[in-house]
Amino acid sequence: MSGHLPHVLVVTMGGTIASVPAADGRDAVPRLGPAELLASVPGAERVATVRTESFRQYPSGDLTLADVVELAQLVHKRAGEVDGVVVTQGTDTLEETSFLLDLLLDRDAPPVVLTGAMRNPGLPGADGPGNLLAALRVAASPAARGLGPLVVFADEIHLPRFVRKLHTSSIHAFGSPNAGPVGWVTEDRVRIPLVPRRREALCAPESLSAPLPSVGIIRIGLGAEPLRPEHAAGFDGLVVEVFGGGHVPSSIVDSLAEIGTRVPVVMATRTGAGELYESTYAFPGSERDLLGRGLISAGALDGAKARLLLILLIAADAGTDAIRDRFAAIP
Repeated sequence: MSGHLPHVLVVTMGGTIASVPAADGRDAVPRLGPAELLASVPGAERVATVRTESFRQYPSGDLTLADVVELAQLVHKRAGEVDGVVVTQGTDTLEETSFLLDLLLDRDAPPVVLTGAMRNPGLPGADGPGNLLAALRVAASPAARGLGPLVVFADEIHLPRFVRKLHTSSIHAFGSPNAGPVGWVTEDRVRIPLVPRRREALCAPESLSAPLPSVGIIRIGLGAEPLRPEHAAGFDGLVVEVFGGGHVPSSIVDSLAEIGTRVPVVMATRTGAGELYESTYAFPGSERDLLGRGLISAGALDGAKARLLLILLIAADAGTDAIRDRFAAIP
């Protein structure tokens, strides 16, 4: 790239970081464009030569899988023009956007850094400008090259594979329960001492066509009743969030197994941390029982991310064995 500073593309998708409250300080909605966002970041011009693109202007709950696939296509299209990409969006689905991008972008893609804010610009202590500046630093840093998408929040650097939104309102809402952050930003320095293992992209975003497969999520609770056919009706796959290390009430096992004869059923722990057992318990409804009946283990993936991986695998026409192997390959 020409010029003294790295070239970074900032892609905005709405969310709290771009939301402006009404005159009474309430009822904030996404309205700020990329130029207005950058104007709030002191020193951004000393970090990178920045280009901007307004991609969406949504609360993050309105983003779709198709939006993220199109975003991945945009990153591929701009790969030869920029050294890094920053994506700003709402925090409610940021962990899912980042993980889906991680499945779609290959090693040759520029660093993609996702960030957002917990406090909109009209609130005291708004965290958007600081998060955006840190994200720019990471996207412009040679240390981020080849690592795949990253999430930067509160000066911590997280992997999409592990990061989760853990709090509804704290400015330190994002953490990685199974791994912790892989790096951090201090002043103008980017440190990534825990370099992640990079995998090949699962599929090219250009290869996906609408509509994508539909996968549902069901969370099992105390006293859960057997699943009915309508619980899986219209779905191409199902993710079941189970107790602890991989357990459900014995009364629902047969219904889960029956659904598993029709569509792939992946079980993920509802705890949000740790991974599923494979061979510790053998009672009816235990992990050994469920695996023996054909359910697929999500390992340490949570339900939301297991759903995204299953959608792409079904879209790629993967069979049950291939789906099981791909989930098992995720550390």
